[in-house]
Amino acid sequence: MIIESLLDTDLYKLTMMQAVLHRFSSAEVVYRFHCRTPHAMRGVPVQRVREEVADLCRLRFRPHELDYLRSLRYIKSDFVDILRVFQLQEDHIDIREVDGELDITIRGPWLHTILFEVPVLSIISELYAQTQRDEQTLAEGEARLQAKIAQVQSFEDGDGFRFAEFGTRRRFSRRWQQRMVERLAEALPGQLVGTSNVLWAMQTGLPPIGTMAHEFLQACQAAGPRLVDSQRFALEAWVQEYRGDLGIALSDVIGREAFIRDFDLYFCKLFDGIRQDSGDPFAWGERMLEHYRDMRIDARGKTFVFSDGLDMERAYALYRHFKGRVQPSFGIGTHLSNDMGFAPPSLVIKMTACNGQAVAKISDEPGKTLCTDEGYLAYLKKVFDVV
Repeated sequence: MIIESLLDTDLYKLTMMQAVLHRFSSAEVVYRFHCRTPHAMRGVPVQRVREEVADLCRLRFRPHELDYLRSLRYIKSDFVDILRVFQLQEDHIDIREVDGELDITIRGPWLHTILFEVPVLSIISELYAQTQRDEQTLAEGEARLQAKIAQVQSFEDGDGFRFAEFGTRRRFSRRWQQRMVERLAEALPGQLVGTSNVLWAMQTGLPPIGTMAHEFLQACQAAGPRLVDSQRFALEAWVQEYRGDLGIALSDVIGREAFIRDFDLYFCKLFDGIRQDSGDPFAWGERMLEHYRDMRIDARGKTFVFSDGLDMERAYALYRHFKGRVQPSFGIGTHLSNDMGFAPPSLVIKMTACNGQAVAKISDEPGKTLCTDEGYLAYLKKVFDVV
């Protein structure tokens, strides 16, 4: 059994789920699985995926896990009460093989489907890794992890370098991620600020890290009052839900410039910072600094979270470039959780519809743009003046 706890997920799934409970409890959504690595899924047995998902759907949150969630000040008591009786339902997920490729659709109430994404991706990633591993794989992973630890310890002027572990969705295995987080926490206590995985946060005492994902702003394209106001509507809903906690906004749902137009003085002051997840991070950071200057805000008190395909070397280069002008922080995922000597596939599960309407993500990196309705995508670009 690959997933043994519903807490073995990323924090932002739970924080978004709480906001869905309070603000979008009747929303109906569709998610689709997509592998960006051609033909990588042909070795993954579909029946094993089905069996693992069936096991996942038998899990419930345990009392001590609920107590842990209740201890987080931004998690509300009524939400924990819902989680006490929560269970994922198999009839909301369809898993099949189409032309030799894995095909997955998740459909149903947003509140009841939002927790599928991370564990399902973790299952697929681990099953793929089982087709690639040999007797040298773990030794290679250990050697690479130790090299990363030594690399961070050798950084000049690296006392302010901070990163969080973000690798759950594309990890080599559950056991490897747990071991890796424990090793990093022991070896780099001054640099590792937390993990996105709530289970490992609970077990290690590290802070759980995360706020919102693309799906929250995407859903508001359909759940909000007007499409042109959807980003502002989503950000306002987040502020009202968390009242100052979890104050990092995601900037690349409809592209950087559309985000900047919506992220006005009001939101610049309300949010603690911004997360970058696609495009050139150096160009993104400079543009965001320019925006804060235009708003007459001292960006030295703001946090920039970089989280797009980082390794330690690139994260440190970004730290050196932006330190002193902003508070740079880094979410590092696959480079930590699945660097074992073979190339892991790029796997995503993305929301494609809400309340019967297509929704889209227009990334700052063209290969990450995702929409199943080309007509809607063209309309969205027109409304937000995206070239």
